[in-house]
Order: sequence, then structure tokens, then C-alpha cells
Amino acid sequence: MGATAWLVEEPGGAFRKIELSHTPLREKQVRVRIAAAGVNPLDTKIRAAKAAHAKQPLPAVLGLDMAGTVEEVGPGITAFKQGDEVYGMVGGVGGLQGTLAQSIDVDADLLAHKPKNLSMREAAALPLVVITSWEALMDHAKVHEGQSVLIHAGAGGVGNVAVQMARAHGANVFATVSEGKRAIVEGLGATAIDYRAASIAQYVEEHTGGRGFDVVFDTVGGTTLDACFLAVKPYTGRVVSALGWGTHSLAPLSFRAATYSGVFTLMPLLSGENRVHHGQILGQAAALVQAGKLRPLLSQEQFSPENIDAAYARVESGSLGKVVIEM
Repeated sequence: MGATAWLVEEPGGAFRKIELSHTPLREKQVRVRIAAAGVNPLDTKIRAAKAAHAKQPLPAVLGLDMAGTVEEVGPGITAFKQGDEVYGMVGGVGGLQGTLAQSIDVDADLLAHKPKNLSMREAAALPLVVITSWEALMDHAKVHEGQSVLIHAGAGGVGNVAVQMARAHGANVFATVSEGKRAIVEGLGATAIDYRAASIAQYVEEHTGGRGFDVVFDTVGGTTLDACFLAVKPYTGRVVSALGWGTHSLAPLSFRAATYSGVFTLMPLLSGENRVHHGQILGQAAALVQAGKLRPLLSQEQFSPENIDAAYARVESGSLGKVVIEM
């Protein structure tokens, strides 16, 4: 017995249907029947061979995120049983099989029970963006009630989840967006900042009285990270970036005596260490979802294995909302 999967053989190559053979489950592994697989910008970069940090050489089955049903549990598994609905960021990097497949064998530590009030399609949209946001805002920045939090690209995949997460923990949230996406972040309870219409100094003055934001989360990288260093509050402020690559001057941050830290969401998948924390984050996020404090922002288009190429093209062209392939 095996499972159908979709393989990319060369940079930018088409998706080819193949059959994978099952091997016996190892200690702490779970076999999941995949119902839906999320598509992240990182997946498209891996396909194009432009994401060396993901360590996923081609040919490969791509895809990090999924939601599905437990088919079988390996030795030592107590947290899950056959028939459980689960979700997680479980593969697609570091040589691990990705989620563009009918089933996948995964480390159970990476999984959590799917939020009961979400469909499989909705749940598959969440893992990477939830984990990234949680590590930035909760693990690094320790966001709490009453703080001012600025999210850059608040209508983006990570950004919209970060806005909701900070709001759920009592923060006063601001989000940079283009004018056309203002309604999205305002609908999530954040104050929209049109970054094209206002300078950094102007919006810091308007929204913090010139003091700076307690927490600034960069989801864009490049010059946006440099802008964070100019917008953060002196002494106690924290800047966190999910894309803190390249060359940056730390002088503005140093002159504020503020703190910077980076998030690398792939680390547990690549290293094998601390994977249980990903499952824990998804469990806590599921509680937020079920409490009505977090919801996925989905693309209105629906995709199946027959049009995976179109799904990836939509992400590459800039999708409003998460693209999910229903398997």
C-alpha cells in the first residue's frame, strides 16, 4: 500500500503525480491522511530553487502545512489515536516529504488537534503563519495587555494572524498596509497605517506621541526592518523579525537601547530539536480559534490536485488570503 503524491523534479518544474510506498511507522510517528495542504510563499521559492535555507533539494514533494485525519499511530504515541483530526507544519523542508500527498508520516510532536470550529481547508491555512506569529509575539516579545504593537504588512499571511494574536492578548495593535487593504486590518480590530502616505516619524508621532511602539514585528524584511529600528520605544522596546536577513545598521536600535531578535520557524523541522513546541503552539492557537479570537484569512479561489500549478502561480502573483489545495 502507498499514497499518491505530487513531485517537482527541477527548478520551476511541473508537478508530476507519483506513488509513494509506505514504510512501518517509527517511534513517535503518526500517519495522517491529508485533507488539505496550505501553500506558502516559501513553498514557491523552494520550487524555484531560491530558498537554500530550507535545505530541500529537488526532486521533492513540496508543502509545509496540512490538516487531515490520523490513520495510524506508531509506537509510543499517546496524544493521538486513529480518527483524530489534526493540523501542523510537518514537512517540505530539510529533505522531509511535503504535504502535496494523500498521506504523510510525521513526528507527532509537530501536530495538534484541529480546531473543532474550522474546516480542514481553514485549518490547513494556519500552521506556518501561526507558529511564526506566536514565536515572534509571545516567545520573543512577550506581548501583553496594554502594550502598543506595530505589525508590518498586517494584511499579509503572517501579518493578519499576528494582528489577531496581539489583539487576543490585550495589545493595542497598529498595522501598516496599502490603502486598498485598510479594511482588512480594521476588520481585525487594528489601526491601519498607510505606509505610503505617512513617514515613520509621522506615524510614530501620531499613534504614540513620539514615544515609539512597545513591540514592532517585521514580516517583510529589507528596508522594513530598518524602519522598525526607528519606530520602537527606547529602553523597553522590542523589534522582532521573521525575515531579518541582509545587511542592516543597528545604530538606530542601539541609540534607543532597544532589543532585536529574529524568528526562524523552520529550525525544529531542520534540526529535529524542540519540535514539541510547535505542537504546543498549535494547541494554544486552536484554543484561540475556538474562543473566536483567531480566524484564517483564506483566498476565495479553491484548488485541487488537478490545478496545483495554478495554486502556486496565485501565491507567486500575490494572493489576498491563504491559498489551500484540497487533496
